[in-house]
Amino acid sequence: MSPGSALALLLALALLGAAPARPPLPGSAPRQGVAAPRPGVPAGSSRGRQFRYSVVKLFRTYAGAQRHCQEKLRGHLASVHSAALNRQLQELAATYTRVAPWIGAVTSYQGGQWASQWEDTSPWNFANWALGQPNHLFRTCTTLSTRDGLWRSRACFMLRPFICQY
Repeated sequence: MSPGSALALLLALALLGAAPARPPLPGSAPRQGVAAPRPGVPAGSSRGRQFRYSVVKLFRTYAGAQRHCQEKLRGHLASVHSAALNRQLQELAATYTRVAPWIGAVTSYQGGQWASQWEDTSPWNFANWALGQPNHLFRTCTTLSTRDGLWRSRACFMLRPFICQY
C-alpha cells in the first residue's frame, strides 16, 4: 500500500469514527482507556509464540475483561510464565494504574482439589502468589499487584483494570 493510499484509508476511517484522524504520537495518551501495546514481550508459552500486551484502564469484572480482550484484541487476559515477564507486566501496568489489574488466572475446585489455570489454556508453569494466596474459599480470579508484583485472589465480580495479551 502506498503512503498516499494509507493516508486516504486512515482519513476515511477517521471520518467514520473508527480511527483517530492522525496516527498517535509517540508518548501520547492512550485512546479510550487502552494503553499502547508493548510489542515483542515473550510470553514463554509452550507454543513458542510472541505476544503483545495492553493495559486496559476500563474497570470490568473478570468475565467482562476477558470478553473485552477477545472481542477487541482477539486475545485473552494475560498469562504469565516467568519472573521476567511478571516484572515487565507489573512495570507496564504501574505506568497506567495503581489498581491491581486482572490477569488470566482462575483458581477453582476441580476433581476434589483446588487448582489454578490460565484462561488461554497454556501450561501452569509459573506462579507468584502473595503469602496466604490463592484463596481457597470459592472460585477466584487473579490480580497482579502494581506495587509488589505479587498475585492475589479476588472475587471475580469486582471491577478492575486488566491486561490483555494478543
